[in-house]
Amino acid sequence: MKSPNIDPRLQQRLEEAELRLPEVDSQLASPEVLSSPQRLKDLGRERARLDEIVTASRELRSAIEGHSEAVELLQETDDPEMKGLAEEEISVLGKRIEQLALQARELLIPPDPLEDRAAVVEIRAGAGGDEAGLFAADILRMYRRFAERNRWSIDLMNLSEGVPGSIKEVIFTVRGSGAYGRLRYESGVHRVQRVPSTESQGRIHTSAATVAVLPEAEEVDLEIDANDLRIDVFRSSGPGGQSVNTTDSAVRITHLPTNLVVTCQDEKSQLKNKVKAMKVLRSRLLDRMIAEREAERARDRKTQVGTGDRSAKIRTYNFPQGRVTDHRIGLTLHQLGDVLDGDLDELIGSLRLAEEQERLGADDE
Repeated sequence: MKSPNIDPRLQQRLEEAELRLPEVDSQLASPEVLSSPQRLKDLGRERARLDEIVTASRELRSAIEGHSEAVELLQETDDPEMKGLAEEEISVLGKRIEQLALQARELLIPPDPLEDRAAVVEIRAGAGGDEAGLFAADILRMYRRFAERNRWSIDLMNLSEGVPGSIKEVIFTVRGSGAYGRLRYESGVHRVQRVPSTESQGRIHTSAATVAVLPEAEEVDLEIDANDLRIDVFRSSGPGGQSVNTTDSAVRITHLPTNLVVTCQDEKSQLKNKVKAMKVLRSRLLDRMIAEREAERARDRKTQVGTGDRSAKIRTYNFPQGRVTDHRIGLTLHQLGDVLDGDLDELIGSLRLAEEQERLGADDE
């Protein structure tokens, strides 16, 4: 019986991490780094990540050594009791080695630098008429409840309502630890199958809403030339408080080079609406810039956002059967009520795991 084989590429990367850790410790103690808050912060994050990798590497090495010793004992002893103990140790350590190898591979995946950014979420009613607008409102409530569960805050940027209880479009920012890192898996077309309240024959209708999740851009991420902007002001429409619908407070900003258009009319103040619109525009431009720089992200973006057509779906919410299916990973949960109440942990956790495994596979090619 042989000891489990560890992928040489995995072993090499673990050894590189162990060599890198003392280098980072040395840099953290240098006057140059201590005088640079940003460099100190970056190296501190790298050290924390390396520490996890090195710990897993040492545990893996220890388990492999223990496994080898147990195999050697099994081959050398004739004592039935000792053979039984050795076989049990080999079985336990074999499973432990598999777990530690998987953990080490996951830890070696480079972290997304945008993970902890705030998330700009855009929801739009797609195919399905008024029912699509009602479903879009349900999706908005789902993310609000999800934010509450995670103690995140939501800042409404723009809201366009349809028939009572429905929305045509809503844009909001979610702030909190890991907001973008978790919500980015929600980008795509969400499809609902249910009997609308207006359906007298009890027939099931299919409608859709699109969700786009963008990382909030910071001013240092990109510079926008004022000459590239056309800014229009107009009177807000729809329900609103005092002064909202009686002054030209709504703002529409067009980025001429890309023809991106952002509208904001949620605030009474034209200046506040302009600030919010610029934040959304900056995030859309950042997302576009990242997509152009990284071909893989560009493919993901096209797949996830889609067009709002009911056939370009990533997830289906089936009310008659009380189930939710995520088509990207083939996961079905019979917990529709819980999901719509903001319990997205299992869905997002499964998507994150699937992405990590896919990235590991691509890295090994």
